[in-house]
Amino acid sequence: VKMPNATVTVSEFVLHCAIEKDKMTFTIVALAFIYLVTLCGNLLVIVVIILNPHLQSPMFFYIGTLAAIDVVNNSNLIPRMLAILAFNANTVPYGPCLLQLSVVYHFGVAETLLLCVMACDRYVAVVYPLRYPSIVTNKTVCFSIFLVNVIAAAILTPYMVFATELSFCHTNILPYCFCDFVTMVHISCTEDPRHLTLLSTTTIITGVGGLVIILFSYSRIVVAALKISSADGKKKVFSTLLTHLLVVCLFYLPLMISYILPGVGVRLSAEAYNVLVIIAIMVPPMMNPIIYSFRNKEIKGSIYRLWTRKRTTPDSH
Repeated sequence: VKMPNATVTVSEFVLHCAIEKDKMTFTIVALAFIYLVTLCGNLLVIVVIILNPHLQSPMFFYIGTLAAIDVVNNSNLIPRMLAILAFNANTVPYGPCLLQLSVVYHFGVAETLLLCVMACDRYVAVVYPLRYPSIVTNKTVCFSIFLVNVIAAAILTPYMVFATELSFCHTNILPYCFCDFVTMVHISCTEDPRHLTLLSTTTIITGVGGLVIILFSYSRIVVAALKISSADGKKKVFSTLLTHLLVVCLFYLPLMISYILPGVGVRLSAEAYNVLVIIAIMVPPMMNPIIYSFRNKEIKGSIYRLWTRKRTTPDSH
């Protein structure tokens, strides 16, 4: 009779960032820079949208929601990573580890779905400009944002159920800089193919499915843009599309590589996985305000007016 492995109760995990010593300082500085730019850029976008009634319209509701997700995502990961790298504070209690995992998955899926919704929004705005105000209303936007979070929570639920079912026999060391479902499965002694099957299925549905929706929307926008007689109009549309596609590629490709490959049995090195996660999860939130907001005339104008008003206020007293 085959005896089962003796399981142990895990009260905490040890996170081991696989960063070489000669790259440690650069990694710390890079992460601190990414976090600072992410916070300043996205919080500025949120404040400007809240303070300016003219920006409280469908497109800017989406941009504000994306900014909020980006702040939560990077705040969930980067401070912990900096503590590990700079101060060797690499132990995480079981509960906070599951919380970090749930935030990563929920808002990762939510951002994926939101990018799809925003692509569809731009598709309607370019292809059906006269019908856009009646199709995309504030009520529609609020419902779509609510639906995005409901779907993300529904996808997250089985992950959390499986994560609480895992048992550990030999180690509580996670070889990456944050708590992750894949690594928890790999170090557990719970042999259940449902875990990685779930990972592959949800990644393909949300990742590949979302990418197909985005590419379809953008292809339709290209077709509509080619019919524009104005050269400046075409240039503006294509410039916007290229920058949006850059962010989409930075978000989707590393994320799909890092989650689909483990699902089919291919293990990445810890350093490669950390690099992919930084590119997929942390770089887009830093770039999104530039791509989606600071290139927008209304937001740039609102920031300028807010800045000039703040500078002239003391002189008025």
